[in-house]
Amino acid sequence: ASLPKWLSEKQRRALRKDAEHSRRVELVQDLEMPTSTRKLLQSPDGEYLIATGVYPPQMRCYELSQLSMKFERHMDSEAVDALVLSSDYSKLCFLCADRSVNFHAKFGFYHKTRIPRAGRSMAYCAATCDMLLTASAPEIYRLNLDQGRFLQSLPSASPGVNCSKISPFHGLFVAGGEDGALECFDLRARRAVGRTRVGEAEVTALAFDELDHLQVAAGTSDGQIKLYDLRSSKPLLVKDHMYGYPILDLTFHSQMTGGEHRRVISADRQVVKVWDRTSGDTFTAVEPAEDVGGISQMCMSPHSGLIMLAVNSPRVQGYFIPSLGPAPRWCAFLENLTEELEEDKQPAVYDDFKFITKEELNRLSLTHLVGTNLLRGYMHGFFVDYRLYLKAKRLAEPFAYEEYRAERMKQKLHEKSGDRIAPRKKVPKVNKELAARLVSEAGLATNDDEADEDSDGELPGGKRKRSKKSTKEAAQELLQDDRFKPLFSDPRFQVDVEDPEYKALHPNQSTDRSTSLLDEHYEEVDEDDEEGEGMADGDGDVEGDDGELEED
Repeated sequence: ASLPKWLSEKQRRALRKDAEHSRRVELVQDLEMPTSTRKLLQSPDGEYLIATGVYPPQMRCYELSQLSMKFERHMDSEAVDALVLSSDYSKLCFLCADRSVNFHAKFGFYHKTRIPRAGRSMAYCAATCDMLLTASAPEIYRLNLDQGRFLQSLPSASPGVNCSKISPFHGLFVAGGEDGALECFDLRARRAVGRTRVGEAEVTALAFDELDHLQVAAGTSDGQIKLYDLRSSKPLLVKDHMYGYPILDLTFHSQMTGGEHRRVISADRQVVKVWDRTSGDTFTAVEPAEDVGGISQMCMSPHSGLIMLAVNSPRVQGYFIPSLGPAPRWCAFLENLTEELEEDKQPAVYDDFKFITKEELNRLSLTHLVGTNLLRGYMHGFFVDYRLYLKAKRLAEPFAYEEYRAERMKQKLHEKSGDRIAPRKKVPKVNKELAARLVSEAGLATNDDEADEDSDGELPGGKRKRSKKSTKEAAQELLQDDRFKPLFSDPRFQVDVEDPEYKALHPNQSTDRSTSLLDEHYEEVDEDDEEGEGMADGDGDVEGDDGELEED
């Protein structure tokens, strides 16, 4: 790359010694925006490159044969989508964030119109001169450029349409909805002729195969790409980016030599992946440096190995992959510079790998793999092959699904039988027989006290009962007193019912019968329940946080 003229001689000498600067090649002069680049698209004749960005909102046209900028124009609002309507730059259309649609001609701005809702994407049907505009509405607007007016909109079953594509071969128009549906429209009938469910996530990107026109790829907001045959509702292949970011752009790629090595190139904000469209195997991945920001859009030169990325930084990033195809005609000098462009070995992009921490490694019993090539240390854990991770997880938790299924069935049965089966009361784990007896006595005493209140506490002959502490008060005092809390929480205070001294003091107590009744009407309190709820909690008598015995 040529150095700027305003640099001093000292700065020039310093840059000549910079290894990173010596490897840099500036393909097109001033291929950048003031703040960040949003959209990149190439004219059908391959001679011009259109770029939009901010701030301020503007578009720039570059003449690739001259490797320089031809002109720039400012706009009132940021461009959401852009289309080249002619073979060169003479007819351009921009869908802006303020719901306006701007048309530009070779001499400059030509016309401006608006749509009712915020636009999201555009597609142009050359056969009917219809501009199809998708927005945050359950309809697709039709603007006929021949008649110069809006036509009747295409109704959509989705609440909003995120993206759209039209096939130049058979004219079928596809739209991806925010409800995860893929709709196909026949523009001759002006209605949807097919609809399939891609998934729960939104459809964010679409692409038609230029060679096999019956295949379409759909990218979702959860980082998956699904390949469909238009004659089937089941996907032929599912590819996961494993980053969880929405798929921003998709394209089918093939070399000039007859279409072998047909691949799919997909991009999210983190990485661009090139993978085989038949097997789904990753061929390579391109990840921009962290300081350039996330990816906004990808521009792929047809039948070549040059990829240009619009990122959240001023300069457009360019990558040349010789194994994907030759360099475009306007930058054929890249073929001679391939060896010079080789950089130092960079850290590998861990594709199809799963990151696990040391704790997960111990749980999966994979600690013996530390130091081998099956585990790659990174930060506070390791990267492991995703297939190995799934196999180890199945071996470590062989009954995980059965336990989950049994728990769900138990939960549903409990919800069904909750109205007709008496709920069980909760008692602590230590001295649960004593706690159950105290709770029962408190409940019985409550009924007796209510009966005494009804009779005003009078005995036959008009005499009143002697005032003494009721059984309820004694049971409550024992359950609430802090001095007796270790009796129900410390295992050292567990009463041994098998002790001879205990049997001598309780000769008539039946251990088997009391144990069976305890298991039938009471259940043990978990540790969380003991900390949060108190001594005993359930549908019966409980001890609340305020220290009082609560009743349903």
